[in-house]
Amino acid sequence: MKFAFEDLIVWQKSVSMVKDVYIITKSFPQEEKYGIVSQIRRSALSVSSNLAEGSGKMTTKDKANYTSIAFGSLMETMNLLIISKEVEFIDSKILDKFRTQIAEIARMLTSLRTAQLK
Repeated sequence: MKFAFEDLIVWQKSVSMVKDVYIITKSFPQEEKYGIVSQIRRSALSVSSNLAEGSGKMTTKDKANYTSIAFGSLMETMNLLIISKEVEFIDSKILDKFRTQIAEIARMLTSLRTAQLK
C-alpha cells in the first residue's frame, strides 16, 4: 500500500535532501553529534515529516499549515548549512549544492501551499 504523500515530488525531493544531510554530517566533528549534527538532521527530517503529516489532515487549510511548517524547517536547514560552512564543517561547493536543492524544494512548497489554499 502506498500513501498519497509518497507521490508528491516535493516529498520525494525532501527525502533526498535528508539523505544528503545524513551523508554530509557523518564527516562533522564527533563533539557536534548532539549539537549541530542533531539539529540539522532534525530540521531536514521535519520537512518530509510535516508534508506526510499534513497529507492526513482533513481540511485544505490544515494541509497548508503543515506545508508552511515544512517550509520553516527547510529554512532552518539552510541556516544550519550556512553556519556549517562558516565554521568550516563543509565547503562552499557543498553549500552551493544544498542551496540549489533547497531553492527547488522551497519553490515547490510555495506552489503546493498556494494550491492548497485555493
